[in-house]
Amino acid sequence: MISLFLPQITRDLSLVKHGLEILPRDPSSFTPFSDGRGLLLGHDMARNREEIARFSRRDAEAYPAYEAYLARIASILRPAILAPIPELPPRLRDLRTWWRYGRIAKRLGSDLHDALSILAAPATRILDRWFESEPLRATFATDAIIGALVAPSTPGSAYVLLHHVMGDAGGKRGVWGYVRGGMGGLADALEKACLAAGVAIRRSAEVARIRLRGGRAAGITLAGGTEIAAPVVASSVDARHTFLEFLEARDVPGGFRERVKSIDYAAASMKINLALDGLPRFETGGIPPAVALRGTVHIAPAVAYIERAFDDARHNRASEAPVLEVTIPSTVDESLAPPGKHVMSIFAQYTPYRLVGTDWDHDGAAYADRTIDLLAAYAPDIRERILHRQVLTPLDLERTYGLTGGSIMQGAMSLDQLGPLRLGYRPPIPGLYLCGAATHPGGGVMGACGRNAAREILRDRGAGIPPGSPSARI
Repeated sequence: MISLFLPQITRDLSLVKHGLEILPRDPSSFTPFSDGRGLLLGHDMARNREEIARFSRRDAEAYPAYEAYLARIASILRPAILAPIPELPPRLRDLRTWWRYGRIAKRLGSDLHDALSILAAPATRILDRWFESEPLRATFATDAIIGALVAPSTPGSAYVLLHHVMGDAGGKRGVWGYVRGGMGGLADALEKACLAAGVAIRRSAEVARIRLRGGRAAGITLAGGTEIAAPVVASSVDARHTFLEFLEARDVPGGFRERVKSIDYAAASMKINLALDGLPRFETGGIPPAVALRGTVHIAPAVAYIERAFDDARHNRASEAPVLEVTIPSTVDESLAPPGKHVMSIFAQYTPYRLVGTDWDHDGAAYADRTIDLLAAYAPDIRERILHRQVLTPLDLERTYGLTGGSIMQGAMSLDQLGPLRLGYRPPIPGLYLCGAATHPGGGVMGACGRNAAREILRDRGAGIPPGSPSARI
């Protein structure tokens, strides 16, 4: 799914010309319940109110104001994502950035209190203030926990509620979509844009070291011994790989090295991908399944259910009854599967990286079976539909994609690791930059980390990198 990707990047790199196509989803979500009812939400406010009214007329009346409330705050805070965050301790060169953030605070005006509450409060406090029906609160609560080892009652979890209304990559503010051809379609478009700009790309080129000369980044060394010289090295892999594996301990200032060691990677993720022989049979209340299942299917019938799932993880146990976010993008993008077939992606929470008494190599397949069993309570024919299955445990994500601890956000998106408390684009090694999710504003397919880092690189080099001068990007 995609929504947060910055339209500035799409325009600057002409990604549409290079094949990027985002397909909006409507409806956007469906939450089934064990009694056969379901909550379907989309882009039609009148229809949403009708759906919500089946559970609570009061909530149906409150819903438009809630959406407007989040959208208003998100629209004002959005420039904070586009701009580099001022680093701590404050530096003279960051005065312009602090001034920009001061303007954002001024624009919030009477909404400043609410904005700070959303940044720091638990999601349950915000949702309880607006809604009384458990189906609606549970559906929205899942927005606050994705990719995080937090419960809806954890302080700071409300911040993620803003993300579902902040993006506009789907063509309209707050709309989420699918990239045609799968998320790899975005990577393909970026690659074509890079090649058109004269960038040289090496695939399957494992990095062994970041080379320094006189304390300054001077290029990289590949696992086979090949050296690539460059005046700038920009790393989008996580900080632990960059500073604890690619550099010698003596080359990283002690205080900064300890800060990298203290990054919290506990928010592990697990994905299960399925190839299906047809669309699963969910009870959709008379709505054609091919329509109802276009968006995200939430398996989280109550906030208390989510809290119990988190409590298991808090004690290093995989959730007995996990929270599931299920998408079937082939309902929108016919290119993903042959006629009559479908692909399903299941995001399961909570799955701690370290398990008591076992590990994911031993328990991964069995836990995937348990997840399918849970899904079968809502889609009884799911097992007989499965043609192929791919299970990506936290260990698989770490080994295959270099995501420390299986953290898709390159570190927790918690209050102690956000904003100026996240790593900066300029580590204390001249010529070396971070441009991935380890920096502000963190995880999510938005491109803001890379765009901000690129602007800092150009700023440091005056007029920018001269034509023909090589650069290395990990």
